[in-house]
Amino acid sequence: MQTTTFLYKSDPVRGRQWAEVFGRHRPDIDFRIWPDIGDPARVRFLAAWVPPDDLAARFPNLEVLFSSGAGVDQFDFAALPPELPVVRMVEPGIVRGMVEYVTHAVLGLHRDMPQYRRQQQEGQWKPLPVRPAGERRVGVLGLGSLGQAVLAQLVSLGFDCAGWSRSQHEVDGVQCHAGADELPAFLARTDILVCLLPLTDSTRGFLDAKLFSMLPKGAGLVHVGRGPHLVERDFLDALASGQIGDAVLDVTDPEPLPPTHAFWRHPRIELTPHIASMTQPLSAAEALLDNLRRFEAGEPMVGLVDRTRGY
Repeated sequence: MQTTTFLYKSDPVRGRQWAEVFGRHRPDIDFRIWPDIGDPARVRFLAAWVPPDDLAARFPNLEVLFSSGAGVDQFDFAALPPELPVVRMVEPGIVRGMVEYVTHAVLGLHRDMPQYRRQQQEGQWKPLPVRPAGERRVGVLGLGSLGQAVLAQLVSLGFDCAGWSRSQHEVDGVQCHAGADELPAFLARTDILVCLLPLTDSTRGFLDAKLFSMLPKGAGLVHVGRGPHLVERDFLDALASGQIGDAVLDVTDPEPLPPTHAFWRHPRIELTPHIASMTQPLSAAEALLDNLRRFEAGEPMVGLVDRTRGY
């Protein structure tokens, strides 16, 4: 008899795919899709992009809150029960998608594709010097699972790679920097900057005029973190002065951008609508089932959030 409910509150199309996976592998769990919650006292697990209000009162026996995506910055932690474990989504589909997108963006900047697009529009047939990857220095802000996977791919292509995060990491083939004191040196050696930071109070507005000024003049930017990382006015000024050469943006603030926003038609910005990586329903459901197994066995769950850090 099913006595435990797993409640899903996100895209219902993906929810139905999750339901099929649960039905095959965990028929002992009553999988329900919001707003069909059944008996709220039986809800022990909730997967959501935006959870409902007043979780403690609504679901008194809730044991774990799972994010249906890779981020958790959409959660209001102050409104969540303080003892409730929060787990972000870590699954192969998200990682593969991000690696593909960032690799494409870095290669495009490395091989001067933005300039060739501008020349095409002007009818110019003008070859530019080709630099080998080993002469291009790529720096990744954020050394979590996504940042490390991106760096592994870029290293394999021969790029001179470095990474920066708040805490110290070791990544094969990568110069790792940590903390505020090492940020200037990291930026000074970065020709193409990739932002994969989580969004926290300390990283909001991180991509600002001061940071841009520490990059080599003409550096490229690939922004796949969160829109509020970027200080819009500082970014546009950096493009206008040539401090930033070209940029690929997958995230903005707000999303979507209003029709008259400067980013839409800027000749040095390539814009995509937050599609760099998306949770793949089947592999995400399997990753979540593995975390349920870990929870039930008393093992650490993959993606467990440290609330003091916000990720």
